[in-house]
Amino acid sequence: MDKRPGMRITQLIHLLGLALLSLGATMLFPLGISWYYQDEAWMPMVWACGLTWLCGAIFAVLPYQRRPLERREGLMAVPIIWCVMTFFGSLPFLLSGAVPTFTDAFFESMSGFTTTGATVFTEIDSQPKSILFWRSWIQWLGGMGIIVLFLAIFPLFGVGVLQLYRGEVPGPTPDRLVPKIGQTAKLLWGVYVILSACQLLLLWLGGMSVYDAALHTFTTMATGGFSPRAASIGAYDSVYIEAVVIVFMLLAGTNFSLHFAAVQGRFRVYWRDPEWRFYLGVVAVATLILTLFLTARSVFPFSTALRHALFQVVSLTTTTGFASIDFELWPIFAQFALLLLFFFGGCAGSTGGSIKHMRIILLIKHAYWQLYRLLHPRAVASLRLGEQNISGDVLIVVQAYFVLYMGCFATAALGLTLFDIDILTAFSAAASALGNIGPGLAEVGPYDDYAGLPAAAKWLLSACMLLGRLEFSALLVMCLPAFWKS
Repeated sequence: MDKRPGMRITQLIHLLGLALLSLGATMLFPLGISWYYQDEAWMPMVWACGLTWLCGAIFAVLPYQRRPLERREGLMAVPIIWCVMTFFGSLPFLLSGAVPTFTDAFFESMSGFTTTGATVFTEIDSQPKSILFWRSWIQWLGGMGIIVLFLAIFPLFGVGVLQLYRGEVPGPTPDRLVPKIGQTAKLLWGVYVILSACQLLLLWLGGMSVYDAALHTFTTMATGGFSPRAASIGAYDSVYIEAVVIVFMLLAGTNFSLHFAAVQGRFRVYWRDPEWRFYLGVVAVATLILTLFLTARSVFPFSTALRHALFQVVSLTTTTGFASIDFELWPIFAQFALLLLFFFGGCAGSTGGSIKHMRIILLIKHAYWQLYRLLHPRAVASLRLGEQNISGDVLIVVQAYFVLYMGCFATAALGLTLFDIDILTAFSAAASALGNIGPGLAEVGPYDDYAGLPAAAKWLLSACMLLGRLEFSALLVMCLPAFWKS
């Protein structure tokens, strides 16, 4: 029997229908914000919500074959769902006139859902509150993963979800906290919501309005970085607010299975985890180097240098992308050091993007292991991470991912230069989009935007955002001829 993915297109359409119905329901929140603040985006939000629900209802009621998805179908469904959700998520931006073109609306929506935080908004402070709420809200939804969210919902409709989970969570350690995938999704979202509630409360106690606190909470926990203020976190000039955001950026960049264990009272799991120790070590070393450099160059006194260095290191390492200051004005060494952090990312199983610390640890250990074998060719040694032996298959996957990542980065950066974009902007924008970070350097610095880039460059960067968010597997595997063979 022919079992090509295309043979079950009706099931994919049904899944899209359920996803759009759910997305339309989430649009009620910004719709309520628009009504409360009486802003001019009320009717555009109504139209966006109505169109999303209408298409979702049509797709959902079409007849389909009710049976579990195969692996290839799950891998194909994930990027399609992401793209369709991005399209409908762009409607509020386009219909409200917040952006002038569909390209800009799609870019902003993709940046939101993938938690990148790169923006084409030129006048953020003057945008309707409901539109700013929507762009932060879709980051919060995308932070734990649109698909992971729907994994908690789809079982109610009898939809098999294992292959969707595999396509959405392709990292080196996609932990299953309980045997059933749907229950795992609910537990992850439970931890996500609890941490979000804690941060919102602390920001409100620090003097933020409930609205600003909510929006910054959404984008902190998602490691997204969208802010309702043009100057980002720097607009508040508050050490307390920066400290709260730093703590929750670090938590968002941590493997959520560790948070789940901590909720159960097992707090020692944090320090026992080698990736988490390495993660904090990178933050500490990078902060120390930048602090000493900025102090030695008389850019800031020591306390101010420590404050901004720590914030920016945590922000970029976790791929959040908030800014406490315009670091583009720092000396070249400091800017380049921050650019290197674009390639670290959060921990495996976190909302952070980029390469992830787990993969970096394995690459370093493997390099050391190979050097050791040169000195001791007859030695029998196994590669270990904590108490676990690392198999050769895992190392091959990690190495392949690293090659793909750097290859896509180089290709994207080279592609951007085709549009006469300067090298620093091209390299930082490519690294930022692929790592889901947001700000770059030069024309796309922390207090700048992507609005001035050519339309083709925005589409290229949108593709990079999706590639980085899905960690390549669900997209690139579809390029293989074998994927489409029975």
